[in-house]
Amino acid sequence: MFRGITLVFLGACSFGILSTFVKLAYKEGFTLGDVTGTQVLFGLIFLWVIVLLRQLLGSKSNGASFGEKLKLAAMGTSTGLVSIFYYKCVQTVPASIAILLLMQFTWMSLVVEAIMKRKLPKLSQVATVLLVLFGTALAGRLFSGSLTDFDWHGIGFGLLAAFCYTLFLTVNGSAGNNMHPTTKSALILTGACVLVLSVFPPEFLVNGALAKGLWKWGIILSLFGTVIPPLFFAYGIPRIGLGLSAILSSAELPVAVLMSSIVLQEEVWPVQWLGVAIILAAITLSNLHSIRKTKQATQLATA
Repeated sequence: MFRGITLVFLGACSFGILSTFVKLAYKEGFTLGDVTGTQVLFGLIFLWVIVLLRQLLGSKSNGASFGEKLKLAAMGTSTGLVSIFYYKCVQTVPASIAILLLMQFTWMSLVVEAIMKRKLPKLSQVATVLLVLFGTALAGRLFSGSLTDFDWHGIGFGLLAAFCYTLFLTVNGSAGNNMHPTTKSALILTGACVLVLSVFPPEFLVNGALAKGLWKWGIILSLFGTVIPPLFFAYGIPRIGLGLSAILSSAELPVAVLMSSIVLQEEVWPVQWLGVAIILAAITLSNLHSIRKTKQATQLATA
């Protein structure tokens, strides 16, 4: 249990620091194509090397069909879109605001689920959505009168990133559940890599950008964005349940805001921290029932 909690928490923190590293890469003159391209390409190499090493060490193949593998790769295009839209957002708005926009997947997921099931959400879910939106309004300085400081195109890209992440979460549980987490992550990232490199041809491979320092950002972003989080989540979530995982995963929000304040020297107002606290409280309250059910099931299983 403790190991699962640790892995999910570290995976969330890993996601949380991405926007800060992307900002630093932009400051060194690298482009959106450079950043997204190296992240997915380096991550793809890392994951497939891990897969091959497992096979060389004698791990058995799960025998997944070609169609299932193709479905996972197709799913990966949504994660590629998340990277493109999110990093485009980070180009134009503060990192502390970009992560807030991405976190809107919390209520978007409820809306998509309601549409798919053709069933209105519960009153408690609606209350969660309202709390998240209110917290976002505070954390995004909506009541400060400084909205002109933010690029509206950037806000749009951030919301598109949240929507694509919602789509990924919606379909993620429908394929590859019998696969090893490393193999599943590698196949998903293969689709993401194909999409990103189709949108942004990998000019960094021939224009000297790697030698100018892009290689270090490629390694950092791929490890913290495409290798560590999916693997840690794949190992940790089954051990602690979805409810507690959702709460721990929200750690990426305060981590991102804290990193933007300390490393990037972005101004973070007290009211923004209040907004972050409200969002975290909403996520926690919405998952308390799930945690209780998981505990009861565990107690019955061990009785």
